[in-house]
This record gives sequence, C-alpha cells and structure tokens, in this order.
Amino acid sequence: MKSPELLLPAGGFERMRAAFDFGADAVYAGQPRYSLRARNNEFVRIAKMQEAINEAHARGKKFYVASNILPHNSKLKTYLDDMVPVMEMKPDAIIMADPGLIMKVKERWPDAVIHLSVQANTTNYWGVQFWQKVGVERIILSRELSLEEIAEIRQQCPDMELEVFVHGALCIAYSGRCLLSGYFNHRDPNQGTCTNACRWDYKVHAASESDAGDAQLLSGFDFQQAKEEADASFAACGGAKRHPLADQVYLIEEANRPGQFMPIMEDEHGTYIMNSKDLRALEQIEKLVKIGVDSLKVEGRTKSIYYVARVAQTYRKAIDDAIAGRPFNPELLADLDGLANRGYTPGFLELHQTQDYQNYLHGYS
Repeated sequence: MKSPELLLPAGGFERMRAAFDFGADAVYAGQPRYSLRARNNEFVRIAKMQEAINEAHARGKKFYVASNILPHNSKLKTYLDDMVPVMEMKPDAIIMADPGLIMKVKERWPDAVIHLSVQANTTNYWGVQFWQKVGVERIILSRELSLEEIAEIRQQCPDMELEVFVHGALCIAYSGRCLLSGYFNHRDPNQGTCTNACRWDYKVHAASESDAGDAQLLSGFDFQQAKEEADASFAACGGAKRHPLADQVYLIEEANRPGQFMPIMEDEHGTYIMNSKDLRALEQIEKLVKIGVDSLKVEGRTKSIYYVARVAQTYRKAIDDAIAGRPFNPELLADLDGLANRGYTPGFLELHQTQDYQNYLHGYS
C-alpha cells in the first residue's frame, strides 16, 4: 500500500512549521480575498507567501494555495492580475472551485496544477471524470460520501488523484451551500465570510400548523419533557424508526433576536438548522489507505499552533500504523480529545444513528 499525503492547514508561518515538524507532507493556505477564510492572515502579503512556499520546498514539502471562492462579477475584474504573482511563486497546486476561474487560469497558465475544492461538491465518479477531462489533477471529494462510495470512485477513476477530509469542522449543508449566514448577517459562505449561524444558540418553541399552513406558537409545551419522553420511546424501539418528535412543528428563536420566531420542520431526511459535531476519521484511516486515497486533509486554517501540531502528530501515527500493517491504536483517540472540539463523529464515512452526528448542547468548540 502507498502512503497517502497528510495535508494540514497553514494559517501562518508557525502553524506551517508545526504541521511539518509533526508529520505533514503538505500544507494549504490562501490569500483572504480569494479563499474561504476571509480574515487576514500572514499570507495576505505576497512576499510572506513566497517566503512560506520557499521554506516548504526547502524542507521537501508541498504548499498549495487556496483560491476557492465562488466569485461574483466584481472579483473577476482583479482576479487574474492578482494571480500573476501567486503563479510566479510556483506553488505546488491551486485549490479552486469555480468553473469560470478554472477555465481562465488554464487558458493563461496551461501547466497550472489545479485541485478541485470540496466547494465544488463532487459526489460521483462521472463528476470526477468530467473534471479530469477539463484538466483538473486532483479532486477533493465531498464530505457527504461514504467509504463505499469513495471506493467506487477510486475503482472507476484509477488515474485521478483523490483527496478526502478526515478531521475538522463539518458544515450542516453541502459545503458552502448554506444561506443562514447570508440571511442573518449578509455574509456569504462562498466568499469566505460564514458566521456559523447554524451553531448559534436557539430556543425551541412548540407550534401547530394553522388552517393556512403557517406555523403558530403554542403555549404550555415543555420541550425538554417531551424530548425525554420521546427519547425513551425511541430507545425502546431500537432507535431504527422515525423519532416521535420528528413530526412536531417548531418555532426557533435565536438568542440575540428575541420575539423573532422562525418555523423549523423535519422530514424523512432530517432537519435543516443543526450543529454538526466535528469530523474525526482516525479510526477509518486504514480503510482509506486500502481504498487508495491519495491525500488525507485536515480542516482548520484558523486553529492554534498546538491544534495543528497535535492533529498532525496523531494522524501521522495512524497513517504509519496502517502502512506498516499494525492494528489501530485506540489510545490515539485520546490524543485528540483534549483539543477544542464540538464532539466527534466520523461523519458520512460510516452509518450511525442521527444523534451521533449532532451536538445538541452548544455551538462552540
């Protein structure tokens, strides 16, 4: 088995160095204007990014530049000119999502190595084959795929590099396709300005459906008591059937918007304002290695130096164990428990009960 690349985030020099020191093969970073982390970082200055790329290459490592926004017309006017100095720095790849930007970059720099961002939501092997014909050299697969689906894509697309997220925050929507942040704060996730509205504190109020089909507030309903009763009923039936509270109509009230009630309903696919636990695919590393995934990626360009170092170290051990044929060491899980997190889940890689995916208690890590 080949050893997959371990790819860590680099929000600055020290985080990049920590990632490399503790086992990362590559890092990724981006200029705030064109990547999905809009806050300024050390690489907002081109000279700093050049210095970082040079240092990475001197260490025999790789440096990828994220340029993965889905831009509106206003950013097209400056994009290619701003990319000239970036391309001159010779990063190992550009991470991109927008088809138009990819087209223009390929026209101007035909030899540019393009990695398709997870923001493009590639979920099947026909999509992979399409991007391969366009000239993309690596696909960062959608987080919503199972191990079986990833394996099938690998079988159908043996010559395409595949990258999979294994650790970090999970969006409750397909990556970047959530409108909550834009609705509440006029901040677009696809411009790198998501406010994580899905993780805010919400109160739940019981409601009923009026004759007109609208949700109307009910009084005298104890949600916690109803939840405890429903959970007991749900557990008694083995947890396999639909939760008794799923068909209840609710109104939610955001903590900083008292008196503004928003209807929330759940169908057979779930509900749509939730707070996902963080992805931790440590126990799935061996399976991903056997599938033949080329790169294992960690989210977190805004995380601390310690976070980057600890995650790199832990996943490095898991990858090395898998390559050497050693069984998974469960003690590695504890190495990540001490980091700031919202609770952990393997996400869509494995099938679990609904409650294993969500953190119902708080929205912070």
